[in-house]
Amino acid sequence: MFPAGDGNFVPRAFHWAADCFAGRYDDYQAVDAPYHNFEHTLQGTLCLARMLRGRDAAGARPVLPQRLVELALLAILLHDTGYLKKRGDTEGTGAKYTLTHVTRSAEFAARLLAENGFAANEIVSVQNMIRCTGVDASPAAIPFQSEVEKIAGQMLGAADLLGQMAADNYLEKLPALHAEFAEAAQFSSSSSSFIARFASVEDLLRRTPDFWEKYVKPRLEREFGGVHRFLNDPWPDGPNAYLDQIERHLRRLREILATEEGTKRFLEKHRAGG
Repeated sequence: MFPAGDGNFVPRAFHWAADCFAGRYDDYQAVDAPYHNFEHTLQGTLCLARMLRGRDAAGARPVLPQRLVELALLAILLHDTGYLKKRGDTEGTGAKYTLTHVTRSAEFAARLLAENGFAANEIVSVQNMIRCTGVDASPAAIPFQSEVEKIAGQMLGAADLLGQMAADNYLEKLPALHAEFAEAAQFSSSSSSFIARFASVEDLLRRTPDFWEKYVKPRLEREFGGVHRFLNDPWPDGPNAYLDQIERHLRRLREILATEEGTKRFLEKHRAGG
């Protein structure tokens, strides 16, 4: 996309993120959240990169400038750093920060980027994009500094959802996601948040198709403006590998849940942490 750009930017950004998640940054431990780990971050990052490339190839307007694309990559790489714990934080895993991780991620990103010489308005841009990954985030309510920044934020929010749901191991990782929700509920005084809605791993599994149909798909169209279509190959009407993979996952999940024995075997094989 930017052949005259800084060829060292991407490896440098990945190096920063890898250090953060591996416990090599400041006073932070390595990530210990079972679902929102570095693998999850990279799944979203790859999806965003493909989406950005697809939009660029489609000639969409307004054009996203090189610096904004760089900031978007930083935002997706840092969007779940709010799950990281300080070294003295020994109670539970980072999953206990589920309800506050977006705010914590934005604060973490601000500190890291300021230390590396980023301008104040660039840091705000990264924070605004990170806010698009909140479960109930509304891009219309985020004070973006420009239209292109909003578009990049919408792409980041869409990539966060699609990257994880289309991952090869998405179904197998759902027990780990439930374990995070259960831990977060233990550390939360709120009984009305989404983390308290799932009575068991099986309950989470059974609600996943509705999560896709009634939450993710409308959100992709409404809040995120249909930017996921830039994953269509060829654009604009070609197949979308991410959507197709998610539909395959859901067909398989329905087959698993169709019988009591199938559900039991899946749960026994894929216990959280197993």
